[in-house]
Amino acid sequence: MSYDWLGLGMFGGALLLLSLGYPVAFALGGTAILFGFLGIGVGELSPNFLGNFPLRVFNIMSNYTLLAIPYFIFLGSMLEKTGIAERLLETMGILFGRVRGGLALAVVFVGALLAASTGVVAATVVAMGLISLPIMLRYGYSKELATGVIVASGTLGQIIPPSVVLVVLGDQLGISVGDLFLGSLIPGLMMTGAFALHVLISAWLRPDIAPALPAEVREIGGKALGKRVLTVMIPPLLLIFLVLGSIFFGVATPTEAGAVGSVGAIVLAALNRQLNWTALKQVCDATLRITSMVMFILIGSTAFSLVFRGLHGDRLMLELLTNLPGGQWGFLIFSMLAVFILGFFIDFFEIAFILIPIFVPAIKALVQQQMGSDASIAEVDKAIQDYLLWYGVVLGANLQTSFLTPPFGFALFYLRGVAPAEIKTEDIYRGAIPFILLQLLVLVLIIAFPEIVHFLPSLSQGSGVASP
Repeated sequence: MSYDWLGLGMFGGALLLLSLGYPVAFALGGTAILFGFLGIGVGELSPNFLGNFPLRVFNIMSNYTLLAIPYFIFLGSMLEKTGIAERLLETMGILFGRVRGGLALAVVFVGALLAASTGVVAATVVAMGLISLPIMLRYGYSKELATGVIVASGTLGQIIPPSVVLVVLGDQLGISVGDLFLGSLIPGLMMTGAFALHVLISAWLRPDIAPALPAEVREIGGKALGKRVLTVMIPPLLLIFLVLGSIFFGVATPTEAGAVGSVGAIVLAALNRQLNWTALKQVCDATLRITSMVMFILIGSTAFSLVFRGLHGDRLMLELLTNLPGGQWGFLIFSMLAVFILGFFIDFFEIAFILIPIFVPAIKALVQQQMGSDASIAEVDKAIQDYLLWYGVVLGANLQTSFLTPPFGFALFYLRGVAPAEIKTEDIYRGAIPFILLQLLVLVLIIAFPEIVHFLPSLSQGSGVASP
């Protein structure tokens, strides 16, 4: 009697537990234990099969790439908790104060910086909501534009390097994190530029929704403003550029660059006289909580994938995904729809650890089919790496859109939790819609023109361009 259905049943059981609200790590781990014993009972798995699990966990703990996760979380949290991000927002607001929509522009740029540093949507949206929303409302910004620009900029961490999201994505896809940083830089800048352009056009067409700052607020002497720019704005921007540059030019690995960035953030906080035990405790607490969450999810997903493969669930999924109508395009549409829908209900880390291990074998098989039997092993391997790099950036952009889309987008609920009572949920939804359309436009451009992703990696390593 065949028990191949156990693999699909296991996947359905995990989704059921997640829909009931169980923590992701325990839902995956519990499902793995239950179906592992069930598989042993019916003879599909050997009695000592689960003994392979500790070895898998030790392999996770020895993964040098994953060490970058706490570093980048610490870096972003230090910029937020010590007020560096808030003062950066104020300074940019003053610089852009003469321009209609200047505060919203500052939110886009600072939100992108903070999102890229942490890669955690919740942290960025909550921080920007607490810092910038009251200011924009006080100076007469419309509720829709103010809330829309906050939630949109908060999701930019899915695709702008350096980001924890990209570190995890590179590890799960089995590609270079440095290449993924390079490949996502232009799409991330396109997203940011599109948001900024929307703010400027909206303020020009309707000056009442995004007025310039009053003269008494923006009038700061030239020397005072120059000093503020040099002390408040330049150092954190320089820190991020140094972190990225050290990775792009091969001076440091992402893990090493994250460590240097964390030390740099501490130095900046000390120079701003904001480094104290309270702030350091808050930063370390946030870093520990988020890192622990990621690692527990990774351990639970490792147990899940071990049993899932033992019950031949991976084989069934591979057959399903490689036989979809349309070949690579059919797989792309199916996988992106699945990720988009799941993005309504579970966070990026859960999606990365659950779905990507299932998708990667299908991608490799489909690329091999396209290359044909005449291609050499080196050519096939290079085509697979190019496709995975492009797919990773498309996946990040897709998730960014999912987290912003009503009625279930995570970013919308995070802002709702910290927004004042005068802001209605409908205001947040309406404000997000223009930014969703802009994200979809950039996503379509990335899919239609893979060269956008491969251009910078090709300059650094001479890689070619792969398309679906």
